[in-house]
Amino acid sequence: MVTSSDAEDLKMINVSDQPAPRSLIVTLYGAYGRFASGPVPVAELIRLLAAVGVDAPSVRSSVSRLKRRGLLLPARTAQGAAGYELSDEARQLLDDGDRRIYATAPPADEGWVLAVFSVPESERQKRHVLRSRLAGLGFGTAAPGVWIAPARLHEETRHTLQRLRLDAYVDLFRGEHLGFAPTLEAVGRWWDLAAIAKEHEAFLGRHARVLDAWRTRSDTPPEEAYRDYLLALDAWRHLPYVDPGLPARLLPHDWPGTRSAAVFQGLHERLRDAGAEFAGV
Repeated sequence: MVTSSDAEDLKMINVSDQPAPRSLIVTLYGAYGRFASGPVPVAELIRLLAAVGVDAPSVRSSVSRLKRRGLLLPARTAQGAAGYELSDEARQLLDDGDRRIYATAPPADEGWVLAVFSVPESERQKRHVLRSRLAGLGFGTAAPGVWIAPARLHEETRHTLQRLRLDAYVDLFRGEHLGFAPTLEAVGRWWDLAAIAKEHEAFLGRHARVLDAWRTRSDTPPEEAYRDYLLALDAWRHLPYVDPGLPARLLPHDWPGTRSAAVFQGLHERLRDAGAEFAGV
């Protein structure tokens, strides 16, 4: 079974300019590996991770950890080479993530989902796990034991809580905010919008210039495309979990999330398919 820390592996946040090898392996499977015709050979993982600066020992140790956590499963290719494929649970996590990571339309204003939980004191560790996972899904805190998120996140929330066997402690509700404070004001209490904005600015600082450079080129060499796309995706994929995707009317003027989403979409459109040639899928 995939645990709460396993889920974090698939949504790992990189705050430095040097992405973690384990995170890059997850990103590689999310972008390309899961579309391969069979297990990805170990030698191929080493080749693909070398292109983004990860050495072979780091690949092997990171793969071992992902295997121990049940996210990667050892398997043989049709030619008999040792390789790894995603577990069913890992595929579900990546499928859920696709709806956020690759979203192209601005989020609709569909109301809210509320998660209300109660955990006995004898199981207080599960209370910590619940808070951690709800925060990791993008929920804000409306009150002690009451967490709130845009309503469209309800299906992924249900999957996550059921997978972690935490659903018995939680009730989910859908509804609208009727006051008493204006919703715009309340949102500022439920989420730390300034901290979220800094995450978007950091992404823009690293990757907007990469997109600008590609826009001046007429060629798209597969290895360069793969490298820049994988690094951008690895940096981007945590942001739709930090930022719940609030409707524009509830966000500050000139919200940087709009710009960072446009930069990622531009890199995705320009580089993803060329990178697939290098990845062999």
